[in-house]
Amino acid sequence: MTVNLKSLENPTHIAADSKTAPTTKRTSYVPSQHRRILCIFPKYSRSFGTFHHAYPLMGNVRAFMPPQGILIVAAYLPKEWEVRFIDENVKSATRADYQWCDVVIVSGMHIQKPQINQINELAHRAGKITVVGGPSVSGCPEYYPEFDILHLGELGDASDRMIEYLDQNLERPQAQIRFETKERLPLTEFPTPAYHLLNINDYFLANVQFSSGCPYRCEFCDIPELYGNSPRMKTPEQVVAELDAMRQSGNLGAVYFVDDNFVGDRRAAMKLLPHLIDWQKRNGYPIQFACEATLNLAQSPKLLEMMREAYFCTIFCGIETPEPNALHAISKDQNLSMPILKAIQVLNSYGMEVVSGIIIGLDTDTPETADRIIEFIRASQIPMLTINLLHALPRTPLWRRLEAEGRLVFDESRESNVEFLMPYEQVLEMWRRCITTAYEPEFLYQRFAYNMEHTYPNRIEVPNSPARTSGANIRKGLTYLANILLRVGIFSNYRQTFWKMAKPALKAGDIENLIHVGIVGHHLIKFAQDCAKNEESASFYSQKILTKVRS
Repeated sequence: MTVNLKSLENPTHIAADSKTAPTTKRTSYVPSQHRRILCIFPKYSRSFGTFHHAYPLMGNVRAFMPPQGILIVAAYLPKEWEVRFIDENVKSATRADYQWCDVVIVSGMHIQKPQINQINELAHRAGKITVVGGPSVSGCPEYYPEFDILHLGELGDASDRMIEYLDQNLERPQAQIRFETKERLPLTEFPTPAYHLLNINDYFLANVQFSSGCPYRCEFCDIPELYGNSPRMKTPEQVVAELDAMRQSGNLGAVYFVDDNFVGDRRAAMKLLPHLIDWQKRNGYPIQFACEATLNLAQSPKLLEMMREAYFCTIFCGIETPEPNALHAISKDQNLSMPILKAIQVLNSYGMEVVSGIIIGLDTDTPETADRIIEFIRASQIPMLTINLLHALPRTPLWRRLEAEGRLVFDESRESNVEFLMPYEQVLEMWRRCITTAYEPEFLYQRFAYNMEHTYPNRIEVPNSPARTSGANIRKGLTYLANILLRVGIFSNYRQTFWKMAKPALKAGDIENLIHVGIVGHHLIKFAQDCAKNEESASFYSQKILTKVRS
C-alpha cells in the first residue's frame, strides 16, 4: 500500500534496485464481496511547509498539497468497491463516515503518528477493520501496535494480498496481521491517483510524481536507502494523463513535481520535457511547474532551456549550508561542483526562482554559522528558505552514526532529537535569529524585488489563452488580490513595506507577481513572527509539544 512518493517511504529491507521489479503485468483482483473503504489522510501539525498563513488570502484553500500516496491506493483498490477519501487537513472524518465503511485505511508520516493512532481508535470504536500503510509504519511498525493490519512497503504484492484478505474477511482479526511487499509494482503500472475523490481547489498546490530515487547519498537523507540510487520512472504518457485528470478535478494554478530529484536521471527528464512542453502548448499554458533538483542542474543548459519552455518557474534545491567543509562532511559534494552563488544565478537566468533548504545544527557549525547563513541569504537573493534544525530520521546514515555516538535524544521538550556539539539553546537561538532575520519584511521584500527584476522577466512569455483567462481564473485572481490588498495592505503590521512593492506592480499591471509575492511573503513573515514568540516549531520533525492551542 505504500507508494513511491516523496511523502511516502518504503522500508530498507525491500530491494531498492529497479532490476528487482517484476516484469509481468499485474492482473487485477476480482473481488467476490462488496466492500466500502474509507481512506483517511491524517491532519498535519502546523509547520513552515504547511503554508497555513497563506490560506486566508486564497479563498477556499484548506491544505497544502493532495496526499498522492493514499490517492494511488484508492485508485488501486478493486473498481467494484466503494471508496471514500477524506483528507483531514481539509475536513475531519465524521461518525457517519466511520459507520458507512467496512474498512478504514490510513497512511502518513512519522510526524502524523498521534493523528494516525487516533483515527485507529475512532475506527475501532465503530467496530471497523483498520489498515495502516505508508512511510511511518513501513519504517517503524512498532509505532502502530493497535492497528489490525500493517502494510509494509511499497505498492505491490502485499497490496494484492491485503485486498484479497479484506475481500474474504469482514471481522477484525484476533491478532495483528502484517503484509510486507516483496515485489514492487513498477511505476509504469501505477494507476492515475483518484483525483475524482477530491476538489483540487482545496489545495495550495497540485502535485505529480515522475521518478523515484536519487543517485546521491547525503548523510541526513533517507531517500537512497528507501527508494534506491537508481531512479525509477513513470512514462511521459502517464504524467500527461495525470495532469489531465487533475485539471478535471479543479482549477490548477501550479503543479509541483514531488520527485526526490527531478533530474536524478537526466536522460529520462529530457524525454519527459517535450511532452510537458507539448501539453502546455496544447492547453494554453494553464499552469506553472515547480520541482526539487540538485544544485548541479545549473551545469545542464540544454535541460534548463527545455524546463524554461515547459514553464518551470520554481526549483527547490537542498543547499543546506553555504560552508564547503560542512557540505563535504554531510556527503553533499554535488553542491561543490560549481560555486553556489553562480549556480543560483544560472538558474535565475532561466526564469527559475530558487527555494533553498538550510540546516542548522550540523557538527561543523560554529558560533559564526548564523552570520554566514544570513550573509548567504543576502548574497544569493533567495526569497524563501526552509530553515530547520537538524533532525535524524530513522534508518539514515546520520541516525546510525548518532546512535553509535550516543547522541540521539528523545525528549518532547526539545525541538530536535540530535545532541548537538554546540549547546542546545545556542543552536536554537541561531535558528531563531536566522529565520526572523530572513523574513523581516523589508529584507524579504528586497529579495523578492530582485527576483521581480532579474529572474521573473527571464521566463517565456505565455499566451493569453482561454485556459489562462477563463472566468474561473479571473475570479480566483480577483479573490486573491482583494484579500491581499485588504489583509496585507490595510491590516498587516508590515503594510508600509508591502505598498512599496505593490504600488509599482499595480501601476505596471504586474498582477501575477504581486499576488505571488503577497501570498508567499505573508506566510513567511507571519511564520517568522510566530517563531520569535516561540509559537512555531524549529523543524518539520520537531519533537516539542507546543502549549499554544492551534486552530
